[in-house]
Amino acid sequence: MSLERVLEPEVMDTFEEARDYDSMDHQSVNTLFVSDFLAAGDVGTDVLDVGTGTAQIPVELCRQHEDCRVLAIDMASHMLDLARFNIEVDGFTQRIFLQQIDAKDMAFESAMFDSVMSNSIIHHIPDPLAVLQESVRVTRPGGLLFFRDLLRPETSDEVTQLVENYAGEENDHQRQMFDDSLRAALSLQEIREMVLSLGFDAETVRATSDRHWTWTAWVDEA
Repeated sequence: MSLERVLEPEVMDTFEEARDYDSMDHQSVNTLFVSDFLAAGDVGTDVLDVGTGTAQIPVELCRQHEDCRVLAIDMASHMLDLARFNIEVDGFTQRIFLQQIDAKDMAFESAMFDSVMSNSIIHHIPDPLAVLQESVRVTRPGGLLFFRDLLRPETSDEVTQLVENYAGEENDHQRQMFDDSLRAALSLQEIREMVLSLGFDAETVRATSDRHWTWTAWVDEA
């Protein structure tokens, strides 16, 4: 029997969680995310980052793409506090802007952004379809949607192995955070069914590592 999804809190908003998340080694994963995002095609100038956490990905994007501006949103105030620090340290306060906003109900005009990206918010949301719907709504016709998140393993043994492989040198709380996130993640079939319900080809979602799926799609210009 496949592993059942076990939900996490939708908003991780304690200082300890923000600190431990920010101090984990995400650099190689973040660099790959941004490289893949840019390789997908013309991402335009105005980018929305949904579930930015501590803004490590917007910072990396601004390093790799000199002409973009990023509006980065999250619901967790402690994450955003560290995000402000990271943005200031890297000198991107004129290019990365933060807002505390619920991704399920964004107070933005439709077709406002050239592209919408998101890394690892979906597994935090009990019913992620609203986040996907809102992300489609605020992306301009012809704009890019680029989502990546964890892929739920089939068994508890696989969870244990992935935690050992990718968080084995982290502290106990960080390892537990990763374990919980893997168990809260969607299966490939679940996320494909969601994008299909939004009118996108299910094959636009692919397993892109031993622990990630990626959805890459362009909003219809018709």
